[in-house]
Amino acid sequence: MTRAPARLFPLPSGRIEERFEDKSPLYTDAEAHAEANRCLYCVDAPCIEACPTAIDIPTFIRKIATGQVKGAARTILTANLLGQSCGQACPVEVLCAGDCVYNAWGREPIAIGRLQRYAVEAALARDPALFRAKPPTGRSVALVGAGPASIAAAGYLALEGHRAVIFERKAIPGGLNTLGIAPYKMKGHEALRELEWVLSLGDIELRAGVAVVEQATAPGEVSARDLLAGFDAVFLGLGLGDDARLGIPGEDGEGVVGATAFIERLKADPRLELTGVRRAAVVGGGNTALDVAHELALLGIDVAIVYRRSEAEMSGYAHELEGARIAGARLIENRVPVEVVREGGRIVALRVAPADAPQGAAQAAEELVPADLVAVAIGQSRAARAALAFEGVALDARGRVVVDPATHRTGNPRVYSGGDCVNGGKEVVNAVAEAKIAARAMHEAMMQQRAGGAAPGPAPQGS
Repeated sequence: MTRAPARLFPLPSGRIEERFEDKSPLYTDAEAHAEANRCLYCVDAPCIEACPTAIDIPTFIRKIATGQVKGAARTILTANLLGQSCGQACPVEVLCAGDCVYNAWGREPIAIGRLQRYAVEAALARDPALFRAKPPTGRSVALVGAGPASIAAAGYLALEGHRAVIFERKAIPGGLNTLGIAPYKMKGHEALRELEWVLSLGDIELRAGVAVVEQATAPGEVSARDLLAGFDAVFLGLGLGDDARLGIPGEDGEGVVGATAFIERLKADPRLELTGVRRAAVVGGGNTALDVAHELALLGIDVAIVYRRSEAEMSGYAHELEGARIAGARLIENRVPVEVVREGGRIVALRVAPADAPQGAAQAAEELVPADLVAVAIGQSRAARAALAFEGVALDARGRVVVDPATHRTGNPRVYSGGDCVNGGKEVVNAVAEAKIAARAMHEAMMQQRAGGAAPGPAPQGS
């Protein structure tokens, strides 16, 4: 049942992520059938309501139980084209499985994520041609960024017969799925294999290493104006930007890393080495902080999570904190970092102080957290400023692209958007849900345009 590795975008060997074991290994046929037969197939299934993409969960599980694996996969992928990665990376504990009726009875909920992964993996290993695109419409869409939102939108548009061209500034596509998911949940090559399957659904082209800018002045750039001139619609799946900084003494220099940048290197860069790193301090209380803490702990590093508030106030999921703790990480609550302490340029500790104490008292109560590495996970900048290159697109006070929730259309009637640049940073499944809304709206608008006889311009090459 093993599927072939990614071919179009192979990752180099020797990456640290290859050392991680799978947190939830792929079910065997027997395991999947046994788990599927536990499902009660609820009529008013709360698990469906809890899924942002509204997958018909009881139906796909029933199909697994009756040996209809292909039908199960079609049920999943019709609702969510990234059903495999969502099966691996979704926080099912707070979504579908978290609403399973078994929870109310004090029993283990159905392992929906693992069943979802099994159905998609098994079906695509046997026959990847689960869908057939409609005849070409002559309409085309440019998608900016090759993260989950753009990938899903491109797939849905291609199945409707439209041409989709994805522009990605990085050499490795896939966004969060490829470069940001904790490697004990999903490896980069698995995300790229899923991407390649989506690219096979119809007329989809991915142009990696091409940046969309306000005014193109160099090879490898394409302007917003060119996209609007060459395509019938544009979708902005910009994601989030760089890691935020602490702004404290000692932060500049080797040994202090942004959490998402660090995870990206861990997953894709075989040159990354952690030789000499025995202790690490992770600053933050969100899921990214918990992921990087968990990863470092699994590598045998002593990890302290430094959070400015209490455990009860953490934005990260409780099950993620528990997983990090089981791996060996510990939480230091109600502390703020005030200095990265160095000796001879090398990090030796993170100095922290009580979060709410008056300045004098805080200084008196400062303590050192020994560390060779400091990972900063206190948020990311908004990459959505790039959206302002498109006339009529606006950002809200928090730097997110403003859209009509019903269509995900921006202030420019031909520009749509979805994913983290709109929602501020949620799950992959939320990006897919927003991409579905936008793709449907773009399809309807382009078919109306086609009926009116308007013709698209030539597609820019971006080089």
